[in-house]
Amino acid sequence: MSHSTNQSWGGRFSEPTDAFVARFTASVDFDQRMARHDIQGSIAHATMLAQVGVLSDEERDAIINGLTEIEQEIAAGEFEWSVELEDVHMNIEARLTAKIGITGKKLHTGRSRNDQVATDIRLYMREAIDLVAEELARLRSGLIELAEREADTIMPGFTHLQTAQPVTFGHHLLAWHEMLARDHERLLDCRKRANVLPLGAAALAGTTYPIDRHLTAQLLGFDRPAENSLDAVSDRDFSIEFTAFASLLLMHLSRMSEELVLWTSTQFNFINLPDRFCTGSSIMPQKKNPDVPELVRGKSGRVYGHLIGLLTLMKSQPLAYNKDNQEDKEPLFDTFDTVMGCLRAFADMVPAIESKTESMREAARGGFSTATDLADYLVRKGVAFRDAHEIVGQSVAFGIEQHKDLSDMTLAELQQFSDIIDEDVFEVLTLEGSVAARNHIGGTAPDQVRAAAQRARDALKALQAGGQ
Repeated sequence: MSHSTNQSWGGRFSEPTDAFVARFTASVDFDQRMARHDIQGSIAHATMLAQVGVLSDEERDAIINGLTEIEQEIAAGEFEWSVELEDVHMNIEARLTAKIGITGKKLHTGRSRNDQVATDIRLYMREAIDLVAEELARLRSGLIELAEREADTIMPGFTHLQTAQPVTFGHHLLAWHEMLARDHERLLDCRKRANVLPLGAAALAGTTYPIDRHLTAQLLGFDRPAENSLDAVSDRDFSIEFTAFASLLLMHLSRMSEELVLWTSTQFNFINLPDRFCTGSSIMPQKKNPDVPELVRGKSGRVYGHLIGLLTLMKSQPLAYNKDNQEDKEPLFDTFDTVMGCLRAFADMVPAIESKTESMREAARGGFSTATDLADYLVRKGVAFRDAHEIVGQSVAFGIEQHKDLSDMTLAELQQFSDIIDEDVFEVLTLEGSVAARNHIGGTAPDQVRAAAQRARDALKALQAGGQ
């Protein structure tokens, strides 16, 4: 048995908490991460209580000064955390009372740990979203710049991982950017729902004190107070939504990682990653392993697990607050840490990608990647598309037999499949002609890639200006 019972709630208990139970139910080992946010919320709460006459100005000042000193102690690593005090909230409150006396016990007037923790998580989440958005914007900017540099670089485009049609490397990179642009919008949209104040809901039903929740919301930078006290203390949708965003983001980064891993292989040889983003082998001295994208690819499963865990945590909870909700913080914290690490790795690595243009071009020449261009050429000459498709299919079969790409065949060889084909066919069978012909919005033509990059840059600036 432990020697004491938590004095914040122990009045009705006839025996102290079992020592194991105290450790098992404590959250201070991980929720101390929210200490700064807890103090921020408490300062706003004390300010509001003084404004409505529940605290005197002197009591308010003593509380705020004490909390400020505690924040400095925590930052300096001088604060002593106690498992017996269960969580970050009671540790700080106990220290405040030790510093300023009975006035410290008045801070909790008009609130509960239920609405206090809900507020702390939202303050933490809002800051986390802003940090993730900043790093995501850095990655997007790097992608846009790389796409502009590679606007003329030709590579094979793939479907089913088989050579399909020529595209530009810049166009491919901007496809990655489109994924991230959607993620960025989802993240900022999530912030709107996270930025609602639970404080004032108290345990579940509100409080009898004449609190001013709009003032508290204003002091803490929330858009508004939560409308319903039951929902305010039990809602964790914003945490699930952030983890859902993170799962989509990591899915996108994982897809990018897979392509980077393929492209750095000897078999593809499309790009080079600088040595600082790779590692070697303990036994094979020639190896240069793309460990950064491989690890990012692997971390997607970790974040997916947190999403499923949070959904499962909330799926059967009756209103209002339940102890289950203590389990929401560790997956949320780890999701944030994982996302920030992956984004930093990619934001540092992407601008340093070096394309191997000749290798990409040679790969684009194989696989009859301009076959569709030949079909389109025939259609423009008056051949029905299905007939053109058949003619080109026969040409490809001949090329496979003769080990010749379409662009390497003579005019006579092509004309054996259709006498409509003339000298001008070679203008469309070149890689440059193929990509240049797709000169419309969303197309792979170099001019379109440069225009799309500029639109992406403008959209990013607009989103940042309107989202923060």
